[in-house]
Amino acid sequence: MYARDNIADASDVQQRPVGNGVAEAAAVMLSLLGDVTRLRLAAELRRGERDVSTLTEAVGAARPAVSQHLAKLRLAGLVTMRRDGRRALYSLADDHVRRLVAEALYAAEHRLSDRPGHHQPH
Repeated sequence: MYARDNIADASDVQQRPVGNGVAEAAAVMLSLLGDVTRLRLAAELRRGERDVSTLTEAVGAARPAVSQHLAKLRLAGLVTMRRDGRRALYSLADDHVRRLVAEALYAAEHRLSDRPGHHQPH
């Protein structure tokens, strides 16, 4: 597999017209991630599996609100949940969602700074 296989460019879009169903599904995903709290939850889940308490603390929102946001993300297929005893553990559904969230955040960093954080050495 080549690195290019994971990147869509203009020629990919030009070669394949986007069907209505795909465009509508993408618009739903993007609209769900357009909420600041849901985007912050998804960004936290990029770091790995988390429970509601950890996510609540990370995003600074009330637990019921976090649970409702997670339910919406799950319904859209952006987030998955598994049980570990009584705890519910959430994670991003797949690498496509992980990259979508990362690229949205990276694009925002570029809008806000000429030296975005993701270009800085760690």
